[in-house]
Amino acid sequence: MRLQLILKPMTTRILIIITLLFSALTLSAQADKHNHKGSRAEWFSEMSDYKAKFIASELKLTDSQKQKFVDIYRKMENESAQVARETRQMEKSVREKGDKATDLELEKAAEAGVELKMKQAQIEQKYFAQFKSILTPAQLFNLSKAERKFTRKIMDSHRKSRHNRD
Repeated sequence: MRLQLILKPMTTRILIIITLLFSALTLSAQADKHNHKGSRAEWFSEMSDYKAKFIASELKLTDSQKQKFVDIYRKMENESAQVARETRQMEKSVREKGDKATDLELEKAAEAGVELKMKQAQIEQKYFAQFKSILTPAQLFNLSKAERKFTRKIMDSHRKSRHNRD
């Protein structure tokens, strides 16, 4: 009987502690879920800035060129990303339907993927004209090379970090 009197308050305390911990973890997970979108947007913004500055450095831009270039490049990246987001959203919608997606929906999503490439090329062409007014012909020529170098650098960094985790 005495043991029951000791265990009952202890069991109640343990249940209360477990309930509080579970509630705290649930709230923390919800907060992380809501902050994830914000952190993703921040990450994209930081990465976009880093990329523009990396390319400006690779092209050996003057301070005057760099400021103009980074502003225009950031606009181009944002516009291109917006078009890509819209296409991915359509693809996601069709993917979520799975076998229930109609042939027309599948075809439209496939077309959107092809159109994405065309739209991004049009965006690049639009900004190319602006870059021409800032960059020398040699810098303009080396722009795509610098973009590829940036991509390789990020991929190498990602590979190394994955290798270190394993």
